Amino acid sequence: MANEGFTVACNAFHTPQRGRLEILENCLIRVGDDGRILDVVRSDRADHATILRSADNDGTLIALAENQYLLPGMVDLHIHAPQWAQLGKALDAPLEEWLQKYTFPLEAKYADTAFARQIYGSLVENLLANGTTTAVYFGTIHVEANLALAEICLKRGQRALVGKVAMDDPAQCPDFYRDGGASAAVEDTKRFMRLLAEMQSEGRTLVHPAITPRFVPSCTDALLEGLGRVAHETGCHVQTHCCESDWATEHVQNRFGQTDTGVLARFGLLTDKTILAHSNFVSPEDVDRIKAAGSGVAHCPLSNFYFADAVFPLRAALDKGVHVGLGTDISGGYSPSLFDSARLAMIAARALNSGVDPAAAREARGVPGSRITTAEAFWLATSGGGETLGLPVGVFAPGFEFDALVVDVDAPASNISLWPFESAVDVFDKIVLNAGRANIAAVWVGGKIRSGTTA
Repeated sequence: MANEGFTVACNAFHTPQRGRLEILENCLIRVGDDGRILDVVRSDRADHATILRSADNDGTLIALAENQYLLPGMVDLHIHAPQWAQLGKALDAPLEEWLQKYTFPLEAKYADTAFARQIYGSLVENLLANGTTTAVYFGTIHVEANLALAEICLKRGQRALVGKVAMDDPAQCPDFYRDGGASAAVEDTKRFMRLLAEMQSEGRTLVHPAITPRFVPSCTDALLEGLGRVAHETGCHVQTHCCESDWATEHVQNRFGQTDTGVLARFGLLTDKTILAHSNFVSPEDVDRIKAAGSGVAHCPLSNFYFADAVFPLRAALDKGVHVGLGTDISGGYSPSLFDSARLAMIAARALNSGVDPAAAREARGVPGSRITTAEAFWLATSGGGETLGLPVGVFAPGFEFDALVVDVDAPASNISLWPFESAVDVFDKIVLNAGRANIAAVWVGGKIRSGTTA
């Protein structure tokens, strides 16, 4: 059945627009042999019974159990793939110390491609099992290790963006881990993009390249300029960090007399395919610039608590129409679950709304109007991320990729408890706020099972 069309009979939830939960009870989702959704047949449609009977008769029906619910696959906009090996470690240090003392020495080990394959195989397997069907990866400076990551994504069937990290400034990058100059970094980026394209079937790209200056402080002007040219010539995605911490923000301001967004725009790296991780310290003018460019933000609420000491102004960005999705920021974030990221996005927004200093008067403590709803949080994890990338994922609609996960609320070790008196909205809320890896029974990417089983 993996290589032919099929129909899923299910109860489903999705958020096709920000804040709008759509409940699809007893629906049929017809999937073509190319892995894209052909049709979503609601229970009240006149041909519902005919389509259900036909799929059952020809053996292409997948009927979920009463205790199972279908959700769109989740989109993680910011992952440091090599840092999977240090997940949950060393989060007691400030960002600049954390990078120099722990992270750069670890990432340097990926010069050994066999080491890279071992770590990356574990990473992709675990993220798929957690319901991450689309992943945006920072790799390392090593072309071969990045190709190994892409190969594993292709083999395991995870939709991904992979970037060869570019970092050449000797003042900020250690001797043992940096590119051999701007020209070398640009040429390696182009070589990685070329070899990645050669790895894939013509017509369907599962793994996309991303131009990846690590962040402005780690790159010389010449490198930023060279990568900007590549972005212009290729129309490729761009990913980088933006205004992540006080230190990084002040460094860029002192060096250029501009904010991160101004510098990225100056070098041609702020485009409608740019993903800006964090963006905690963006000004209203920065938000306007991001919106005008069509760029998007990877909101990483967990790592922001650790390394930013600030909360991204999520509601303000959303209300201006900026593209925003969620990132786990492995390993600045210690959880690989986008369910956790969605919950933390709600907590961060509530903290910003209400303030956290009990010594301050209530009316002066926070930024009112900053909260988000459960439906908005799930939208960020699914279709919001898809919109940010410009990919047809995160929604159950014709033409979209069938990337989906089955949540079994009665799975062993489940934290979800449902009762007969509860509504479908209650079920959705409980899934988003309580589901864990144990509840994810099956994961599809492009119409193929990539983790678990529907049996």
